[in-house]
Amino acid sequence: MSMKFMTEPALNPALMVCPHCSEAEKIWIHSQKERRFKCASCHRTFSERCGTPLFRLGYPSWVVILVLALLAGGCPIPAIVFAFRLDERTVASWQQIAGQHAQRVQVETVCQGQLVSQQIQSDEMWVKTQFGPVWMATAIDVFSRLFIWGEVGIERHTSLMERVVVKVAAALRRGQPFVWVTDGFGGWKQAIVKVLRTPSYTGKPGRPRLLLWPELHLVQVVKHKVGGHLVSIDHRLCYGSWAMAQQLVCQAQTQLGTFNTAYIERFNASFRTWIPALTRRSRTPSRYRLHLQADMFWTGTVYNFCRVHATLQGTPAMAAGLTEKVWSVRDLLFCFQSRPNSIHGVL
Repeated sequence: MSMKFMTEPALNPALMVCPHCSEAEKIWIHSQKERRFKCASCHRTFSERCGTPLFRLGYPSWVVILVLALLAGGCPIPAIVFAFRLDERTVASWQQIAGQHAQRVQVETVCQGQLVSQQIQSDEMWVKTQFGPVWMATAIDVFSRLFIWGEVGIERHTSLMERVVVKVAAALRRGQPFVWVTDGFGGWKQAIVKVLRTPSYTGKPGRPRLLLWPELHLVQVVKHKVGGHLVSIDHRLCYGSWAMAQQLVCQAQTQLGTFNTAYIERFNASFRTWIPALTRRSRTPSRYRLHLQADMFWTGTVYNFCRVHATLQGTPAMAAGLTEKVWSVRDLLFCFQSRPNSIHGVL
């Protein structure tokens, strides 16, 4: 076991903000042992964990951080329950709290209109739960391998893809050309064409005409199978130009690439490795859709900020220019602990 999980960093009052009066100028250490601070303005004390997913959990920080790190690495909950003598419901609640926090981190860091992408790939996969199958739709940036967003829905419907496309649109920097590659499912095309539009104002009365983003190039990879065997693959240009789309694909894949969905399929395969409920022949399917979505965001955010890729020589967030260092799991959990917008201090 690494000692990093068992030792706490030194307290730094300069980074803290009082949660009671929002003052950040006069904060001092109240108790080193209990890791508490005191505000000079309101004279009230507060815990270092205040504002983090670890607040009021009743367990040492290193225990919660280690358990959440194991969950992000695919360790089954029964194994964690056996090793740490924890209740299964306790571990599940920690995972749900961490997933909600990770979703907020994704919104505050990834979906801020700063992502410069040459190629985006999206796909959906079937997931078995205790109350029936559901669908998980995900989208990534190919060059940085960055997980942009994901959604879980009961049906494989266009509305599910729309929720993913909305977040991807919020993450992209406008004016930069990019190619979006999907499979043959028409829901992705309908969602992209519906969301990635801007009004064209002419000064005339009435509703302005909605035009597709000029920097968008949309390509579908349609696979034809006979008897379960792949026989042919068609590449369909739905919007944009072939020449620019091919150029963007080569730039994103750092080699002479072809239109494919291999990167998003590989990413979904990694999700199936790290999330036990996604295993096709699993005896531990997810119980609720919200739990599955929390697990997806926790695993995906750890993948973005904490996992180092040998090909990238860093994390996907570093390759995308969203951060300059590798985050620890503790950094991820404590990134909103201090003053407003303090996450940029972690970046």
